[in-house]
Amino acid sequence: MAGATRTTVSLRATVYRALKRKAASTDRSLSDLINAAVQESLREDRIDLAAFEQRRKESSRPLEKVLEDLKRGGRL
Repeated sequence: MAGATRTTVSLRATVYRALKRKAASTDRSLSDLINAAVQESLREDRIDLAAFEQRRKESSRPLEKVLEDLKRGGRL
């Protein structure tokens, strides 16, 4: 893997066995599967942070007020 950095990761035995089975059944390496999972997690974080930034300037209401309005409207 070009430009790769080696590291040690400790996995639960059950996770390791499942990962080995998936690697064998998909003809991919453990490194490929772990890299894909980490990249997906980082992508999700980036999406969440972008959504948070986009909504940062929206006004907010205390939870108590929201619950009160829902009860008053018969939705809770």
